[in-house]
Amino acid sequence: MEINGLLMDLKDNVVTCVALVPAGEQVVYRRGDEICTLTAQEEIPYCHKVALADLAEGDQVIKYGELIGRTTALVEKGHWVSHNNIYSVPRDYESELM
Repeated sequence: MEINGLLMDLKDNVVTCVALVPAGEQVVYRRGDEICTLTAQEEIPYCHKVALADLAEGDQVIKYGELIGRTTALVEKGHWVSHNNIYSVPRDYESELM
């Protein structure tokens, strides 16, 4: 199996696809030393994210081990995580420096 997805951090709940993944095909990624697969439930464009688990409306989207946004609607496992279903959550850099 050829790797076509990247898990940036073990805490992440999304994988970034490094190739276009058609609906019904496998997203193949590495979690540590383990090779994992996930069926794409819809086409996932190149350099876009796919949900590793069901994400309810308002759930955190974690990439690089960091909060990158929250969902605006249910995003089911294997579905595209995009600007259509998440919004950015600004970081509070000032409090992080304290």
